[in-house]
Amino acid sequence: MDKKIQQPKFKKYFKVLLVLLTTGIIVTTSFAVTTSNGKSQYVAASTLTSSKVVSGHFEDKLSLRGIITPQTTVYLDAIAGGRVEEKLVEQGEYVEKGQPLLRLSNVSLQLDVMSREAQVTEQLNFLRNTQMTMTTNRLNLRRDLLEIDLKIGHLNRKIKQAKPLVKQGVLAQDKLQSFELDLQYFTQRKALTTQRQQEEDKIRQVQVMQLEESAKMLRENLVFARNNLDNLLVKAPVSGYLSELNVELGESKSRGTRLGQVDIPKRFKLIANLDEYYLNQITIGMPAKIKFNGEEVSLTVAKIDSRVRQSQFRIELRLPNELKNIKPGQSLELDLMLTQGVDNSLLLSRGSFINSTGGNWAFVLNKDNTSAERRLIKLGKKNKNYYQVLDGLQVGESVITSNYSAFDKADNIQITGKKS
Repeated sequence: MDKKIQQPKFKKYFKVLLVLLTTGIIVTTSFAVTTSNGKSQYVAASTLTSSKVVSGHFEDKLSLRGIITPQTTVYLDAIAGGRVEEKLVEQGEYVEKGQPLLRLSNVSLQLDVMSREAQVTEQLNFLRNTQMTMTTNRLNLRRDLLEIDLKIGHLNRKIKQAKPLVKQGVLAQDKLQSFELDLQYFTQRKALTTQRQQEEDKIRQVQVMQLEESAKMLRENLVFARNNLDNLLVKAPVSGYLSELNVELGESKSRGTRLGQVDIPKRFKLIANLDEYYLNQITIGMPAKIKFNGEEVSLTVAKIDSRVRQSQFRIELRLPNELKNIKPGQSLELDLMLTQGVDNSLLLSRGSFINSTGGNWAFVLNKDNTSAERRLIKLGKKNKNYYQVLDGLQVGESVITSNYSAFDKADNIQITGKKS
C-alpha cells in the first residue's frame, strides 16, 4: 500500500512568500515607471528655487566687461637699427615731446655717412674744377676775339693807307691784295670764334645745370644719411606716459622693430568683446552705461571692429575726460543698451530651467507651494537679471527657476518637505 508523502511546512510558506515578493516587485516597478514617465513625481523642496512673476521696466541690455585702454597710443619703432648703448629713461615714466629715450650705435650707418660725405665732396670739387675750366675757356675765347678785332683794325688801317699809294704807283698792287685777303680771313675767323663761343656757352650751361642737380641730389642723400644717424638717438614723438620700453642694454634692434609706446594722458577708451551673434545689432552711437566711483556714467559706442576672432568682435566706447583716477588695464562692468526700455513688462528671474525648456514651458507652483504643474509659456528677450514674459504667466505667479533635469519628464510634481 502506497504511503502519502507530506511536504514540509517551511517549503510551503517559502513558495507563498516568493509569490508575494515577486508580485510586490512587479507592482513597485509599475508604479515607478508610471511615476517617472507618467504624470507626477515627488521632489524635495530643498532642491528647488522659485521666483515670482513681477511687472516692471524691462531694459534690453547686454552686460559686458570692458578694459580701460589709452584712447591714443603712439608707437616707437626703430627708424635706424642698431645696438642699444644707453637707456635714458625707464618704462612707466612721463616723457616730454623730443626727450631722448635711448641711444643706439650702428657702425655700418656711420661708415655709410662718411662715404656719402666723401662722394659729395668729390662731386663738388669736380663741379668747381669744371666751372673753372669753362670759365678759362670762355676767357680765352674772349681774348681771341679781342686779338682778331685788333688784327682787323690794323688791316683796315693798312688797306686805307695802301690804296692811295697803289694809285700813285708807290706800292705794289700785290701788297694791297695781301692786306685784303688777311682782312677777309680774320673777318671769317671772328665769325667762327663768335659761333664757337655761343655753342660752348649753351653746352656749359647744360653741364653746369646737370652738375648742380647731381650735387644737390648728393647733398640730399647726405642729409638723409645724417638724419638716419641722428635717429640712433631715439626721442619721444609726443608727450605722455612711456607705458612700454622693450629694450635691454647690448641688445641689437633691426630697422622697424617695435621699441615701445607712449600713451597720451587723460584720454581713455573702454574696449569690450561681444559674441558674433550681436554683430548686426550693434551700431555707432549706441548708448551704454557704467558705474564708476559709485556714479552712473553714460557712454556711446564710438567704433566697431567687425573682424571676428574666436567667434567674437570688438567695440570701443570713449570715456569722458573728466573721470578721475582712471588706470589703464582696469576692468569695468558695462550695460550696452540694445533697445529702449519697455514699461509694464512681465518679468521672470533668470534661472537654469531654461536649459531644459528652452523658454517654451515651465513648472508653475500652486498658491500654497505644495505642487507645481507643467505649463506652456512664451519668453521674449532677456537681460542679466530677467526674462521678458510674453505669454502663459500672470503677475504674482511663482515659477520654479532651478534645474529641471531630475523631473523634466513629469507633468506635475509634488513638493515634499520645506526649504532649508
